[in-house]
Amino acid sequence: MVTFGESMVLFTPDSSSLEQATNFTKRMAGAEGNVAVALARLGHQVAWISKLGDDGFGRYIVKTLRGEGVDVQHVQFDRDRPTAVFFKERSELYGTNVQYYRNHSAVSQLAVADVPLADFKEIGFLHVTGITPALSDLNRQTVLTILQRAKAQGIRVSFDPNIRFKLWSQETAIPVLREMAKYASVALPGLEEGELLTGSDKPEAIAAWFLAQGCELVVVKLGSQGAYYQTADTSGYVDGFTVKLVDEVGAGDAFAAGLLSGLLEHVPVADAVRRACALGAIAVCGVGDYESSPTRAELTAFLSGQTTDVKR
Repeated sequence: MVTFGESMVLFTPDSSSLEQATNFTKRMAGAEGNVAVALARLGHQVAWISKLGDDGFGRYIVKTLRGEGVDVQHVQFDRDRPTAVFFKERSELYGTNVQYYRNHSAVSQLAVADVPLADFKEIGFLHVTGITPALSDLNRQTVLTILQRAKAQGIRVSFDPNIRFKLWSQETAIPVLREMAKYASVALPGLEEGELLTGSDKPEAIAAWFLAQGCELVVVKLGSQGAYYQTADTSGYVDGFTVKLVDEVGAGDAFAAGLLSGLLEHVPVADAVRRACALGAIAVCGVGDYESSPTRAELTAFLSGQTTDVKR
């Protein structure tokens, strides 16, 4: 699988709020990188393409991804623009709050030439999210052009809308995301995202809209309730897993990785969706965007009911 987008350095206060904190924990985070790590841990070959600042944060991200088994040979370093950072605080009362510092980051200058699909002999899926086109006008053009080229080359595209209104307005986002959907083989909207894009809050209607755009498989994420999937020939609901919520950030990325893992292995669609629900559930059991992603053995144990927690 190949994916491209922005990974950032995440700082979380070791205690209390951002206003009061004096100590922070540093981690890597970012949707496409999260998906890449989760798939690599399950034994899949994954390449991640991006631009990072020529700084300590950028080198930290590359070393982290390489250490997880992700192919980072197409990552470039920019001397003029920094690696993005963001901060996340979690309150039992107010939930998770995220503050981004990613304007004019290195990846905002990611151009079509920086995503050389031809360099890869075989691509099972090209995974894209709605985050990358939100980062700059150039990124928007890059994403749409790469999707057009992927479709022309017969490369299957996995599309997670992953709407972030802290990055762009609803009025700007929706037309772009609808355009991206036209190139997708697999779409993974959340229920609220599906409603924004299609006008319906019913999983069946949301799936039907994406299928009408040309998608082959649509999986509507329903949070702890599981997911609904639909193709031209089959459809159904898959129940979620009961786990203790620690941190919900990264669950959607883990879900995408689980689904893609199943599809890459050509398992039945319902089984691929169940794997997706399992990875999503495991993700919320720990702190960090990708740290809880399981190995193959841990996933097998979870699915067999041997464990409801992933401990490292």
